[in-house]
Amino acid sequence: MFKNIPDVKLGIIAVSRDCFPIALSEMRRAAIVKAYKGELYECPVTVENEKDMLKAVADVKAKECNALVVFLGNFGPETPETLIAKNFDGPCMFVAAAEGDGDMINGRGDAYCGMLNCSYNLGMRHLSAYIPEYPVGTADDIAGMIARFVPIARAYIGVKNLKIITFGPRPQDFFACNAPIKGLYELGVEIEENSELDLLVSYKEHEGDPRIPAVCEDMAKEMGEGCYYPELSERMAQFELTLLDWAENHKGSRKYVAFADKCWPAFPSQFGFEPCYVNSRLASRGIPVSCEVDIYGALSEYIGACVSEDAVTLLDINNTVPQYIYDEDIKGKYDYALTDTFMGFHCGNTPECKMCANRAVKYQLIQHRLLEPEGSEPDFTRGTLEGDIAASPITFYRLQCDSEGNLRSYIAEGEVLDVPTRSFGGIGIFAIKEMGRFYRHVLVQKRYPHHGAVAFGHYGEALFEVFKFLGVKDIAYNQPKSLPYPTENPFCK
Repeated sequence: MFKNIPDVKLGIIAVSRDCFPIALSEMRRAAIVKAYKGELYECPVTVENEKDMLKAVADVKAKECNALVVFLGNFGPETPETLIAKNFDGPCMFVAAAEGDGDMINGRGDAYCGMLNCSYNLGMRHLSAYIPEYPVGTADDIAGMIARFVPIARAYIGVKNLKIITFGPRPQDFFACNAPIKGLYELGVEIEENSELDLLVSYKEHEGDPRIPAVCEDMAKEMGEGCYYPELSERMAQFELTLLDWAENHKGSRKYVAFADKCWPAFPSQFGFEPCYVNSRLASRGIPVSCEVDIYGALSEYIGACVSEDAVTLLDINNTVPQYIYDEDIKGKYDYALTDTFMGFHCGNTPECKMCANRAVKYQLIQHRLLEPEGSEPDFTRGTLEGDIAASPITFYRLQCDSEGNLRSYIAEGEVLDVPTRSFGGIGIFAIKEMGRFYRHVLVQKRYPHHGAVAFGHYGEALFEVFKFLGVKDIAYNQPKSLPYPTENPFCK
């Protein structure tokens, strides 16, 4: 199976303005390479002019670098340094040297000043580049900046090489999952839209696939005895192989794939199971499969997988925490108000590795009510991975295209509490500071859908930079009380 998350191979190019000592840039570049703990290719060409720029870009391409650090070791040449970003096919970070080499006569580089002109010229050329919060530093400082750039570059490369594959239109009355695809093309994402019948035909063609027993064995090993339906395993393994083969055969010119599939109401009766557990297994391998044809949910999940290099999930921002659960298990134990908490839920698509020990493959209660005879034993509505989501720091986030075709996003860090939900599905009790205000003045006010992506860790800093780098203008977050939202009523008690 193809690898679905990019490997970042970094290169560093130093630039030098011709009226400054070139040795200053070269010496400072070497110090960065020595200070950085990861792989970093040191381009031997120091750029003073446009011909140097062409040689340097050709060199890093020949070394198969897919992300660049452009280093202003001194003031730097405005035109050649910005043309690096134009001619290099990948994300570029621009950073500059702080003074401190001892000689403030012949050893002063003025890169602090040069970064201003560099940024100005990037803007004049409409070039996208990543500039850290404070882009000037010593070798150790810049080594730290490079380390923080890697997950940003990985997500950027992933998005620019991504194809989202969909099956079926969104379910009826799920307008929240229906968003303009215009934003995908603006981001550089390709999309392939298919019918549910296309998926069903491919699924049937995989009947008897010789790889099925091995997948069934892996499912049994993952879940453990008594935590899955053995009689469903062959069907679910057949479906898993169908999706993996479709990804391989349909990625086309793209390197990476995410899915947005219609999972109800027709799916379970025609395929004979709910797809949630299979979807969770693919998500654990960096191939998100969003529910209910949520294209931007799939994109959000994929970005989080690139940033975290870990499994992610997609959940409904679903229901409030009852007062009695708050009083019994949260109040006095955690520093959260009731309105800081909510339950994140989906039928069963969260990867097994992010669930509590009580997780198991079960049946979808809501679909069972809707699709199977009243009072009957669950049949084709089985296949959800259910249980409480394990306690963990999390980042709740989403990238969305609104009804006007504008890209916008939100990010909020918090945690899943170690508190039993007493409920069904793949579900957890989430806590985010000032969630009540965030819910009203971001999620409701800006008309976000009910789905949110979840990364298991605090990745707000990297996600914010990714969205900014991708050109998203509106990046909302859970603002503290001291910073009111524009629509927040100042007279409310």
